Amino acid sequence: MVTSVTNLGRSGAYDWMVQRVSAVVLALYTAFMVGVLVFTPDLTYEVWSALFAKTWMRIFSLAALMALGAHAWIGLWTITTDYMKNGVVRFVAQAACGTIMFVYFIWGVQILWGL
Repeated sequence: MVTSVTNLGRSGAYDWMVQRVSAVVLALYTAFMVGVLVFTPDLTYEVWSALFAKTWMRIFSLAALMALGAHAWIGLWTITTDYMKNGVVRFVAQAACGTIMFVYFIWGVQILWGL
């Protein structure tokens, strides 16, 4: 078993649970967004903007963004620890993935909340 300071939960059971919960959040968000696209035939910028102006939608989108980050991190951590045996290469790859995910998360928060 690979132990590393770069894993999310320090235990496989915790990471497994985060992966499952984040998958449910992402599935709900995807189903909602598909529903909006299917059941709103006159979808205009004003309708779309009004939807994302609601606080509950921003919170739901933020939860989906956090779930996406956690889900991706656990998946990428698992792949890098399974297939990259060189510790330095693995750390660099994980640091690059973490940096990219952090930038995308901050960018998403900025888009959602206009910060």
